[in-house]
Amino acid sequence: MSDLNALNGTYVIDPAHSEIGFVARHAMVTKVRGSFKEFEGTATTGENLAGATIDLTINVASVDTRSADRDGHLKSADFFDVEKYPSITFKSTDIKADGSDLVVTGDLTIMETTKPVTVEFEYNGAAVDPFGNERIGFEGKTVVNRKDFGLTWNAALEAGGVLVSDKVTLTFDISAIKQN
Repeated sequence: MSDLNALNGTYVIDPAHSEIGFVARHAMVTKVRGSFKEFEGTATTGENLAGATIDLTINVASVDTRSADRDGHLKSADFFDVEKYPSITFKSTDIKADGSDLVVTGDLTIMETTKPVTVEFEYNGAAVDPFGNERIGFEGKTVVNRKDFGLTWNAALEAGGVLVSDKVTLTFDISAIKQN
């Protein structure tokens, strides 16, 4: 199925074949990449995207940047404060096709702050896997300012600049399975 508008039904994200990640500039000279290992989400739509909705919940404590010390700092009150705010959520408010792309606008909530964001997804198509599941695939990204969500911790660098960039790119590589 190559036509995005022909999709209909309810799809559940397959976390074993999906990744939700982020990229932030570190020390002004390099990028740190990370992802969340635990998340769940559903998308429901009628033909031509009628009544389409997407809901996503991320377990923030599952953050993984390949550095236990950095992950611990991200989980602390300096950043995500996972004891107080264990989840990041996204709920769509508008979904539309733009050719073979999907433009999804919705409310992203990090800690107590909810802001609208728009994610442009490339539709990678649909296929039936060896187990008889209908799968669809999407890749997307958007850039947010972490300070807009109350993530304000930083450290000044001796040579000028700061340790962590304000802009963070959120990345989504999604495989979802149609439910019967």
